[in-house]
Amino acid sequence: MLRLAAASLAGTAIEFYDFFVYGTAAALVLGPLFFPTFSPVAGTLAAFGTFGVGFVARPLGSILFGHFGDRHGRRPVLVASLLLTGASTVAVGCVPSYGSIGVAAPVLLLVLRFLQGLGLGGEWGGAVLLTAEHAPAGRRGLWSSFPQIGPAVGFLLANGVMLALSATLTDAQFGQWGWRVPFWVAGALALGGLWLRSSLVESPRFLEIDDHARVPLAEVVRDHWRLVLLTAGALSVGYAIFYAVTTWSLAYGTERLGVGRTVMLACIMAAVVVKGSLTPLVALLSDRYGRRPLCLLGCAAAALWMLPMVALLATGAPLLMFLGFLGALLAFVTMFAVLGAYLPELYEPRVRCTGAAVGYNLGGVLGGALTPIVATALAEHGGRVPWGVGAYLTGVALFSLGCFALLPETRPVATAVPEPAVG
Repeated sequence: MLRLAAASLAGTAIEFYDFFVYGTAAALVLGPLFFPTFSPVAGTLAAFGTFGVGFVARPLGSILFGHFGDRHGRRPVLVASLLLTGASTVAVGCVPSYGSIGVAAPVLLLVLRFLQGLGLGGEWGGAVLLTAEHAPAGRRGLWSSFPQIGPAVGFLLANGVMLALSATLTDAQFGQWGWRVPFWVAGALALGGLWLRSSLVESPRFLEIDDHARVPLAEVVRDHWRLVLLTAGALSVGYAIFYAVTTWSLAYGTERLGVGRTVMLACIMAAVVVKGSLTPLVALLSDRYGRRPLCLLGCAAAALWMLPMVALLATGAPLLMFLGFLGALLAFVTMFAVLGAYLPELYEPRVRCTGAAVGYNLGGVLGGALTPIVATALAEHGGRVPWGVGAYLTGVALFSLGCFALLPETRPVATAVPEPAVG
C-alpha cells in the first residue's frame, strides 16, 4: 500500500504541477504577453479566461478517460493522462507571444490549456480509484488521501520554481523567457512519473467485476444523475477557496496592493505547506468519525472565514495575509482530504471511474473556472477591501453546505452506497 500510495501521490503531484504552473503564469505574465491590446485588468481577465478553459475540459476528460477506466482498467488511464498533460504543458512553454505571431498566440494557448484540462480530468479518477480499491476498508480514508496530497505538492513545485525564477531574474528576463522554464520542466517530471507508474498493478476490485458497463456515462446519467449534481455542487466551494487563494489573490496582491511577487508567492506557499501536511491526519479522522461530518464542518468554517480572509488580504501585511490564507485552506482540507475515499464509496464499481471523476471535475467548473474571473471583476469595482469577493465565496460555501447535507455517509461501507439513499 505504501508503494502504491507513493506512486499515486507522485503522479498526481506531477499532473497538478502542470495545471497549477499555468494558473501562476496567468496571474503574473500571460495577460501582457498574449493580450497586450487589452487594459491591465482586461488582460488579466482574458488570461484567467484561458485558465478557466482547463476546467471546462476536465469533465470531458473524466468522461473520455472514465470510459476506458471502467471498461479496461484504472492503470492504463494513469499512463495516458500523464502523457497528454505533460506534452501539452511543455508545448505551452514554446508558444510565441502575441508580438511574434499575433492572434495565433492566444489561440494556441487556449488549445493547449484545453488539452491540459482533458488530461487532468482523467488523472484524478484513475489515481484515486487505484489507491482506494487496493486499500483495506478500515483505512481507506487514510490511504486514499495520498493522491489528495498531490495537488499541494504540485502547487509547491510549480510556485517554488516560479519563486526561484522571480527572485533571481529581472522583470524583463522573467517576462521574456523566465516564465517558460517551469513549463519545460514539466517534460522531465512527466518522464519520471511514467517510470514510477510502470510498476503499478491493476485494481483488484476492477478485476472482480464480471459485467463491465458498455457505456459507463449512459449508466451514470440514467441511474446516478442526482448524485453527480450533488457532488459537483458540494465540491465547488473547495475549488473556489483554493483558486481564490492561489490564483486570484496572487494577481490582486501584485496588481492592486503593490505587494511583490516573491512575498505573495511565499505567503501562499507557506499556507499550502500546512494544508498538505494535515491531509493524512484529517483523512484518518474520517476513518473514525465519517466522511460527511468533516465535509459539513469544512463548509461551515469556510462560510465563516471568507470575509475575514479578504480583510486580512487587503492589509498587504505578509503575516496577516498568511493567516487569512491558512484559515481558508484549513477549511478546504477538512473537506477535500476525505474525497479520495468518499467519492469512490458513493458510486458502484462498474461506473465508479466515470461517476466519481465527472462529479469531481464538474465541481471544478463551478468553483475553479469561475472564481478568478468573478473575483477579479468584483474586486475591480470595490474599495481596498474586496468585500464583494468575500460575499461571493461565502455564498458558494453555503450552497456547498446544502449539497453535502443531502449526501449520505459512506463509512465504513466498502462498496457503493445504495442509490435509493441519494437519488
